[in-house]
Amino acid sequence: MFWDRGTHVVSTLRTSLVVDPLNGRIPPMTADAQARFERQQADLRRHPADGPEDRNLSERCLMFSGVGPPLLPEPYNNNYQIVQSPGYVTVLSEMNHDARMILTGGQPHLPGSVSEWHGDPRGHWEGDTLVVETTNVRFGKQSHFGVVYNGMTDENLKVTERFTRIAPDMILYRTTVDDPTVYTRPWTIELTLRKTPGPLFEYACHEGNYGMIGILEGARAEEKKSGGPR
Repeated sequence: MFWDRGTHVVSTLRTSLVVDPLNGRIPPMTADAQARFERQQADLRRHPADGPEDRNLSERCLMFSGVGPPLLPEPYNNNYQIVQSPGYVTVLSEMNHDARMILTGGQPHLPGSVSEWHGDPRGHWEGDTLVVETTNVRFGKQSHFGVVYNGMTDENLKVTERFTRIAPDMILYRTTVDDPTVYTRPWTIELTLRKTPGPLFEYACHEGNYGMIGILEGARAEEKKSGGPR
């Protein structure tokens, strides 16, 4: 397994992506959200692999932290290609080769009854900063934030991203997560995106996903050994 350890640190020597709150920690959940989260986790421990929908989204090749929103560093494949065209900005992620299509023509968000894995992004410019507001993010028992943060979201999630070019080879990326029925307050992360030469390579996750087959077959073998499903 290749792991992208990184060769540079930020000039401020920050030890957390979180810049707000100032303590660098994700705020606690509300009491109701914490109780829901604990019930979900208990259910997943009792039924870890009844079917593929019980596994996390990255194992199912549906969603990765690096695709966002928000963009969160992955253990590897942390590259993006950003393309601007009339009415759109597209962010192509190397991880899982997902492309987020951000509409910038002033269109309204989709109805609340329509949800998507990566939400419904709408972008506009504030000076030199591209501001992207995403709502309508699909949610469930598994974390929206993929493999990096084992938390929870619900239908009230809104993610606001800000892309600002601060040097010819650098973009400052700042994102605020606001979900008032899950977290006790909004929280913000910040990181820099540095230009790198070379093309993106395809990340073929779902094709030949033998890991999922092995997980489910192993679970069936355990059930047979113990006398049936729990």
